[in-house]
Amino acid sequence: MITLLMGTAMSLLITLIGMRYFIAFLVRKSYGQFVRDDGPQEHHTKRGTPTMGGALIVLSVIFSYFASHLIVGLVRGTGFHPTASGMLLLFLMAGMGFVGFIDDYKKISNQRSLGLSPRGKIILQTGIGVVFALLALQFPNGSGLTPASFHISFQRDIPWLNLAFAGTLLGTVLFVIWSNLIVTAASNGVNLTDGLDGLAGGAAIMVFSAYLLIGIWQSNQACSRGRVIEAACYQTRDPMDLATIAAILCGSLVGFLWWNASPAKIFMGDTGSLALGGAVAGFAILTRTELMLPIIAGLFVLITLSVIIQVGYFKLSGGKRVFKMAPLQHHFELMGWAEVTVVIRFWILAGLFVAVGLGIFYFDWVVKLS
Repeated sequence: MITLLMGTAMSLLITLIGMRYFIAFLVRKSYGQFVRDDGPQEHHTKRGTPTMGGALIVLSVIFSYFASHLIVGLVRGTGFHPTASGMLLLFLMAGMGFVGFIDDYKKISNQRSLGLSPRGKIILQTGIGVVFALLALQFPNGSGLTPASFHISFQRDIPWLNLAFAGTLLGTVLFVIWSNLIVTAASNGVNLTDGLDGLAGGAAIMVFSAYLLIGIWQSNQACSRGRVIEAACYQTRDPMDLATIAAILCGSLVGFLWWNASPAKIFMGDTGSLALGGAVAGFAILTRTELMLPIIAGLFVLITLSVIIQVGYFKLSGGKRVFKMAPLQHHFELMGWAEVTVVIRFWILAGLFVAVGLGIFYFDWVVKLS
């Protein structure tokens, strides 16, 4: 718990204080945001606002994780012992952030609002997702638990949904496909949610807060503790370390939100949104709550569905639209809602989805306890 608190404080201070200097650096380099011509007219005032703020978010999380572990290890004399789950989550987050960085840099270099092609982005995301999936099935601990498992999970692994039903090799292939679907969907979901001042950052804080609570609960009710009821305990590896990273992410995003609140002084860019989406997917896989992801991250799902519906209906109907504009947040802007109103109401939706997800998670434990 000391590591968690120390890491959270570090990440908060790094983004809260350091973002001022990072903004000044980006302004000197002219790394500004480019805005879609077909978007709400009010957004044209945002052209030139520094972007790629997500780079500092990612760096602050990685630094705070390693620094807090190192300091606590030195004080206690236990040494530096990051966990396999923690390292995998940071790898996925940083890898997706790197894809976003390439996308942001291409936009800046080309002086356009278009960066990587959709195919190029998917290829890079898939490559990182494959490496993550393969490594997540390795590194068993003393109890034989690996960071991820072949089972599809809801509140925990579902025994009868085993992807390795026909052998380890086929199971590995199926798990890699399943894992990549989650990673790609989550990273692009957060990416689509970004676009209004504070929207993606505030919603992500709520989602990571949910995984913080889940990690702490799984740690307290771990089967390895021996004093918990077997039917209700959790078979997860390194839940407390995952909770630590979730808390560090929350701290970093709170500091970022200070500068990203309307009117934003900086945007997270694809560097931040893809990194945060990768982290969301990583938490779902490593806490073994994969099918709960659409509930906990319901706002991201809702916004992604609005784009799928808009594009699908446009093609099927020969040019007609369901929404005035997609993603969904821009539809409400064009309906006359103020940007701040859209953000706050979508934050409320994000909070409600998180509350429902946590309620389902806790209800499962209560049922098994009885």
